[in-house]
Amino acid sequence: MRILFILFLFLSSPSFAQSVKFVDGDTIHINKIKYRFHGIDAPEMKQICIDENNKNIKCGVLSKQKLVEKVNHQEVNCKHITVDRYKRVVAECFVNNESLSRYLVKNGYAFAYRRYSDQFVQDEEYAKLNQLGLWKMKFDFPWDYRKKN
Repeated sequence: MRILFILFLFLSSPSFAQSVKFVDGDTIHINKIKYRFHGIDAPEMKQICIDENNKNIKCGVLSKQKLVEKVNHQEVNCKHITVDRYKRVVAECFVNNESLSRYLVKNGYAFAYRRYSDQFVQDEEYAKLNQLGLWKMKFDFPWDYRKKN
């Protein structure tokens, strides 16, 4: 019984608290492990979109902000899929069993990355049809932005 109590104290200690760092709209670090969201691509942090009032919007910052708001200090659980060439764990990550990738794409703050997966294509079509998030702006897809810059 004493061993169980010590194990409980060890596992519930603050040193085991989850530390989430948001890099951008499709990359996070959890306790120093880098996770890249599978099947989506979010705008780059320096990327600019133009809204309906012809105003420049930092759409990469906006995408990251929507991710931070969605997580809202809740526990993030990631399902490992592979490791990319940058040594990031490619994963689908969840908050309360809701896919963060699906949330971002369906609300128009990231795009289905068809080069790697068609998992979120329907979510992207929904966002586009309903002019959600970035779909109501002028933008370059992140992969096109990276090629140009």
